[in-house]
Amino acid sequence: MNTLLQDLPTPRLPAAIPVRLTPAGPNLWRVLERGGRVIGHIAAVKDAAGIRFRARRYQPTTRAFRDLGEFWAAGDAVDCLRFAR
Repeated sequence: MNTLLQDLPTPRLPAAIPVRLTPAGPNLWRVLERGGRVIGHIAAVKDAAGIRFRARRYQPTTRAFRDLGEFWAAGDAVDCLRFAR
């Protein structure tokens, strides 16, 4: 069950993850590689057990975003975007 969240600050990622997050909307961040290429988005969603981070990637063929999964840690959602090609 998703409910509304207050605007969250940009999640902190482990230093070993070579990406940066930029705000893309309320509780939504664009994930950029070091060179500036966008690899996807992570969105904070609230469920009964707490806040999860949804990894999303744009699919040009369908002109829509595809959800890749939900994770308890923002770093795990980012890793999903980095390694799921």
